[in-house]
Amino acid sequence: MMKTIRERSRKRKKLLAQTLGVSSVDELRQILGTEVYEKPKDKDDAISSKVKNEKNDDNTVLADEIVYTDSSTFLKGTQSSNPHNDYCQHFIDTGQRPQNFIRDVGLADRFEEYPKLRELIKLKDDLISETATPPMYLKTDLSTFNLKDLNCKSDVILIEPPLEEYQRTCGATNVQLWNWDQIMELDIGEVSANRSFVFLWCGSSDGLDMGRFCLRKWGFRRCEDICWIRTNINNPGHSKNLDSKAVLQRTKEHCLMGIKGTVRRSTDGDFIHANVDIDLIISEEPEYGSIEKPVEIFHIIEHFCLGKRRLHLFGRDSTIRPGWLTVGPELTNTNFNSDIYNSYFNNNQVTTGCTERIEALRPKSPPPKGKSSGRGRGGFNRGRGRGR
Repeated sequence: MMKTIRERSRKRKKLLAQTLGVSSVDELRQILGTEVYEKPKDKDDAISSKVKNEKNDDNTVLADEIVYTDSSTFLKGTQSSNPHNDYCQHFIDTGQRPQNFIRDVGLADRFEEYPKLRELIKLKDDLISETATPPMYLKTDLSTFNLKDLNCKSDVILIEPPLEEYQRTCGATNVQLWNWDQIMELDIGEVSANRSFVFLWCGSSDGLDMGRFCLRKWGFRRCEDICWIRTNINNPGHSKNLDSKAVLQRTKEHCLMGIKGTVRRSTDGDFIHANVDIDLIISEEPEYGSIEKPVEIFHIIEHFCLGKRRLHLFGRDSTIRPGWLTVGPELTNTNFNSDIYNSYFNNNQVTTGCTERIEALRPKSPPPKGKSSGRGRGGFNRGRGRGR
C-alpha cells in the first residue's frame, strides 16, 4: 500500500515539474517555496532507508511531508506558471492589501490614456492657480470659537474633525478628539452661502450615520460619498487595531458630501463642473499616529466647484493652501483679517470662471427634457469670477 502511494506521489511531482518547466523535483520545491521535513524514524528504519537509497538507481523520493509556508502552490495555474489574481489570499500571506496592485492611481499618471481629459485637468489646475486668493489661516479653538465671527460666507467647506475613533484605529493621541455631539454643534449653516457644498470626513464606522445627521442639521442634503481606499505598499502588514468582535480589517474611510440650495449639473455650469473626477481616492495611508488625509480631496473639490470662497475647518500647517481659509487649533500662526479676505471677492467675483477650451472639454450632462440646450445660466464665462 505504501509503495503505491509513494509511486503516485512521485508521478504527481514529476508531472507538476513538467508543467512548470523545471527539470527536477528539487527545483520544483524552490519554485513553490516549500520546505521538506522528513517524518521521524527510529534508528533501524533510518539505516534501512539509507541502504535502500544507495541502491535505488532512479532516485525515487521517499514519502515526504510537505509543509506549505505560503500560498504560492495554490496560486499556480495548471496550464501556466503565472499566479492567479487571488489578492485576498496574498493579503493573508504577506499583509499586502489588494488595492496595492491597482495601477495608475496617482494624479500624475491617471489620465495617460485619456489625452483630452489630461488636457482638461491641466487647464483647470492652471485656472485655479491663477484665480486663487492668497492663503489665510486662523489658529483658534473651534469648540469655543463662534464661526459667525469669520464674517464671511463660503462656497465650499471642508471639515476634517479629529474623531474619537482615530484613537483606536490610527493611534492618534496628540490631538484633542471630538465626539459627534460636539461636531454637530458647529454652526456650519451660518458660514455657508445659499449655494454651497460641505465635505465631511466621517471615518469608517458610526460616522457614516452620524455624518448624515450633521448634514441634515446644518441644512445640507447628502449627495455623494467619496471613499478613500488606503494602501500599505510602504509598510505591509495586518492591522492590530481591530474593533471588538471584528472579523474584517478596515482599510477605507469616507468623506460625505452635502449640498445646500439648488444646483443642477445640466444648467449650473457657472458654479460646478461635474464628472471631472471620480468619487474614489486610492493612496498610501499615513504613518501610525497621524490623521492626515490625502491631498487629492482638495483637487476633487477645486475641479468640481468653481466657487473661490473655500473654508477648511480643523486644518493644520500642512494643509494651508492658496485659495483656502484654514481654521483650526493645530495651526501655529494666524494671518486672517476679515476685511482683507472679503476684499478678494469685490464686485461679486466669487467664481473662477471658465475658458472656451475648458467648456469644450469638460463632460456635460444633457439638459432637462423640453428645455433649450443653449448655454444660459450654465454657459461659460470668458472672464474670471462671474458672480451670481
